[in-house]
Amino acid sequence: MYDGAIIMESLRVGTSLEAFPLILRRLSRYAVKTASADQPPVWTEFVFEVADEHAVELADALAEVLDQPGWYADFHNDEENFVIYPGRVFRYRRGDQLARAEAQEHGRTLGVPEPQLDWTD
Repeated sequence: MYDGAIIMESLRVGTSLEAFPLILRRLSRYAVKTASADQPPVWTEFVFEVADEHAVELADALAEVLDQPGWYADFHNDEENFVIYPGRVFRYRRGDQLARAEAQEHGRTLGVPEPQLDWTD
């Protein structure tokens, strides 16, 4: 089972994710102090679990619906991380600092603010 989060405001307007058996763990809204000029100051966070057999499919779908600039989604289990940007999926073993750095650098090129490049690893 993978744990993750999607910021609902990160999804492109007019897109949807369908037919994924996600387990909702928490839904919350909060003000964000690190929002970029391209991001709204209040976010809705969908914290979820997804079964192992749906992880790759979900990552690919998220890469198709995430908006630009400056957004990503992530999820992980005990062994690996998925970090998803618009059009790109990074999948790496937890603790692989070189792969993490590569995913973070890609985020920087897309305008993700530095404090937001802090996913669980």
